[in-house]
Amino acid sequence: MGSAADVEKPGGGVDEEALNMSVRKFLKTLGVTAQREIELAVREGIDAGDLRGDEALEATATVAVSGLPQEVVVTGTIRLS
Repeated sequence: MGSAADVEKPGGGVDEEALNMSVRKFLKTLGVTAQREIELAVREGIDAGDLRGDEALEATATVAVSGLPQEVVVTGTIRLS
């Protein structure tokens, strides 16, 4: 027996569980990839002398989803020490 989220709404609808799982999978891939690239860039910046290793770097991530009208912007600080 399915849950209420599995019942299609009149005129179409979304499978909330499928949406949730798909978004989580995308965000996991995004997070792992972004972390790897940021760590690599920081190491390269330190090796090149562009960073000391004690900075606090302001970060902005923008996610655009084709077919959706707005982007999602997240900001924060990455502290190196």
